[in-house]
Amino acid sequence: MRWWDIDPVLELEKDLFPEDAWSRGMFWSELAHSRGSEATRRYLVAEDAGRIVGYAGLASSGELADVQTIAVARDQQGTGLGALLLTELLKAATAFECSEVMLECRVDNVRAQKLYERFGFEPIGFRRGYYQPGNVDALVMRLTTESNSGSAAGSSSVQGTETND
Repeated sequence: MRWWDIDPVLELEKDLFPEDAWSRGMFWSELAHSRGSEATRRYLVAEDAGRIVGYAGLASSGELADVQTIAVARDQQGTGLGALLLTELLKAATAFECSEVMLECRVDNVRAQKLYERFGFEPIGFRRGYYQPGNVDALVMRLTTESNSGSAAGSSSVQGTETND
């Protein structure tokens, strides 16, 4: 993801997460930490016919990485694009030399939970009332990369979709 991707990413963000969409400033801040030798973030966009149809981000700190976001356009959901984006984030976690990857997802987002479980993530707890408005709980999941070695990573592909960083 580059700065010029922020506006189309924001459009997708607002469509998918209208009540708790990230702001322009949040994306700028994340991208500021994604370049150079001291980078601690990795953000990606997926394009189809010049249109951004997905994006994802990962933050690292020491041996711990955290999936910040994964989003796929409604008309691309179920195509494997989410798996492709997650694969790229896990590659980034490996490059950052992280041994654990954490994430949260809404307890009512069963599709996302199944994706994460396919990649070896395991539920480890809840964050009560994490998503606002609505006071929806978050399921916290963890992948220990040393024991998993990414067996599911790379098993998905999406034809006609480019992933740019």
